[in-house]
Amino acid sequence: MLAKRIGMKVSTSSAIFMLPMMMVFVPGASVVANGQQVGGTTSTIDAPVLPGKGVAGPVTDVQHNFADQAFTKSVLERDAGDLQLCQLAAQKSQSDDVKQLGLNIIENRTSLDVQFKVIARTLDVSEPKGPSKKDKQLISKLEGLSGPQFDEEFLKALARIYRQDSKDFQSESQTAQEPSVQQVVPQDANVLSKKLQEIQQIAQAHNVALDAKK
Repeated sequence: MLAKRIGMKVSTSSAIFMLPMMMVFVPGASVVANGQQVGGTTSTIDAPVLPGKGVAGPVTDVQHNFADQAFTKSVLERDAGDLQLCQLAAQKSQSDDVKQLGLNIIENRTSLDVQFKVIARTLDVSEPKGPSKKDKQLISKLEGLSGPQFDEEFLKALARIYRQDSKDFQSESQTAQEPSVQQVVPQDANVLSKKLQEIQQIAQAHNVALDAKK
């Protein structure tokens, strides 16, 4: 009688041990993983979950051009600084042409910003949180100025910014590898070049000397 009971326990333990193996290896068997049924030819796997960030989404091996990614992020960072700078001019300048210049650039940079935010998403580029440290220092400096002194320093800073932007966009238009960047950069380079000419004309009207090397 004792031997019979021992035999029954061994058989029951074996059955329990074999059950998970049967669920894995028996063709057509279904297994629930992460709340999803998997098995056979219709198995699915939950998207990976990142700590503190939620579902990561589909995993891809798409490799984007690093230089185009860096350029895109740089443009967004510059836009953040330029928008704040020109908003300041629209508020503080006592000259109608300088004030209007600030408003026009806000419109231009906002349009540019929209374009590059779309590109940033296609290239897996994270958007900057705001202006660069250098731009923040410039904005802080101009906040303490007023009247003609403000206009002079604003126009000098804007000329430097647009001269560098025009140069960088021209260079990027010749080297860009990503189709989304190739499509918009050449036309944006022309817009920036024309805006630089406008800045230079207004600076001349205000007798503000611009250093071409800066």
